[in-house]
Amino acid sequence: MSDAAAKPKTFPEEDLLCFAVYSAGHAFNRVYKPLLDELGLTYPQYLVMLCLWGKDDQTVGELGDALFLESSTLTPLLKRLQAVNYLTRNRDPADERQVRVRLTSAGRALHKKARDIPPCILEASGLSLADMRKLLRDIKTLRESLLKSAK
Repeated sequence: MSDAAAKPKTFPEEDLLCFAVYSAGHAFNRVYKPLLDELGLTYPQYLVMLCLWGKDDQTVGELGDALFLESSTLTPLLKRLQAVNYLTRNRDPADERQVRVRLTSAGRALHKKARDIPPCILEASGLSLADMRKLLRDIKTLRESLLKSAK
């Protein structure tokens, strides 16, 4: 029997990498939700704040690139975070086409409250720190390969 004949034409969802990644994302959301509810953030808002805590004063484009989001998706998130005084959005005086996003003092203070989240997620994962880092590298490699293939 040839290799082509031996391969099934369809796969059960438990054998699909895309389903494993998709369902793991849902499992992550279940773990994150109560932690983020305490901060008054949704998961996408938390990701925006993580980017700004890592590097304040970014353009909307820089944030979009970091989060793999279009500005049409990112802008409503930023508006909601601005409405609760976690960040400001202002035109860049050097280039009016750019909108700069900066943390407020309340946004910086929120970081202190959010510092316990990553250790909670690591614990919930059941992975060692070394295994988590390896898995993270593998997933990033997968993402980059998929993005190259999609071009």
